[in-house]
Amino acid sequence: MRISVVGCGYLGAVHAACMAELGHEVTGIDVDEAKIEALSAGRAPFYEPGFDELLTRALGTGRLRFTTDPGCAGLAEAELHFIAVGTPQSETGAADLSYVDAAVQTLLAGASPGSVVAGKSTVPVGTAAHLAERLAERDLALVWNPEFLREGFAVEDTLHPDRIVYGLPADPGPAQLARARLDEAYARLLSDGIPQIVTDYATAELVKVAANSFLATKISFINAMAELCEATGGDVTALASALGHDDRIGRRFLGAGVGFGGGCLPKDIRAFLARAKELGVHDAVAFLREVDAINQRRRDRVVDLALRSLGDRMPGARVVVLGAAFKPNSDDIRDSPALDIAHRLHQLGAQVSVTDPKALGAVARRHPDLATEPDLHRALRDADLVLLLTEWAEYAGIDPSAAAGLVRRPAIIDGRNALDPARWRAAGWTYQGLGR
Repeated sequence: MRISVVGCGYLGAVHAACMAELGHEVTGIDVDEAKIEALSAGRAPFYEPGFDELLTRALGTGRLRFTTDPGCAGLAEAELHFIAVGTPQSETGAADLSYVDAAVQTLLAGASPGSVVAGKSTVPVGTAAHLAERLAERDLALVWNPEFLREGFAVEDTLHPDRIVYGLPADPGPAQLARARLDEAYARLLSDGIPQIVTDYATAELVKVAANSFLATKISFINAMAELCEATGGDVTALASALGHDDRIGRRFLGAGVGFGGGCLPKDIRAFLARAKELGVHDAVAFLREVDAINQRRRDRVVDLALRSLGDRMPGARVVVLGAAFKPNSDDIRDSPALDIAHRLHQLGAQVSVTDPKALGAVARRHPDLATEPDLHRALRDADLVLLLTEWAEYAGIDPSAAAGLVRRPAIIDGRNALDPARWRAAGWTYQGLGR
């Protein structure tokens, strides 16, 4: 099948390569010349485990190509077009749909009548119905096909998803065509028994933001419990374990710590709130404001612990932040709790140094005021305070006795509760976790 993917950022590039892996002829289109040049040369512009190998393999088959030309034959000849552009948060909190609108304009200008457009971008409910009217002017059918990728597992989540959602138009003709095209695109996945949910536009749009809002709520709930544990002497890690044994709750996403960040959860819950207000049902999701507030308070807590640890020694103190990406196995620093805290301590006068296995290039480009050190041992040397804020495996596996010989003052704040407190205290460290 001939496929185009409009937007070759994180989502689009991974999706394009995976569609080629499934045997389709794929053209990826983006306006960013540097990004397209890198992808065409087999260089991933971001870090994602397994993607480099997938990209090289897909390019080698000749089934995958990238271009900045919206008038290319790959677009005109495609039977199915995926929209995979970003929807960043605007100043009002609502989703910025300018990239989606630009993608639609590209398709209106270059897609062949009778082809199908599949939206994968995360959009406010009601967007698809509006876009479908515009696309119908060129006889283009629209289906909404939300993505559920986890950074660090994007390739696996695309090739082996836990569900595939189709949001189809009410008109049976375009609906039948759109479903048939997606069925063909995902034939290998469907043959593996991946659950297929066929629904309407609004429900398909809501699935993604509802899922992210639920996950954010679960994370903030356990972080609220961490606040109670801090006030009472409880241990939130033991509490989470006990809660997780209840099948109705489960253990996943019950890791208390410095909270969530990235380009999805914070953005999506704020956009959800904004859209609910526009629809006149703000009260239905008003609790998400507290979800967001709890998450932000965990960052405040780490700053407060650092101030208590260093006291009047904060100005000039050498503070080392372990982790810059918002989560491990990623180089994404968007709304990173680690960098937010690093900036705050820097503003308080600390000499902050950040280390991370994959994200330091992005830190240097976007946060030149922060010092970076790629070598973990050099980063730890002569530190007055260590903060573990992204739970990379190499940080969770640090030998506390060896690390104690590198720092000037053995004090650590474990912002992810990734370390064994007894082991670190036995090695002479002043250990502080969150909610324990």
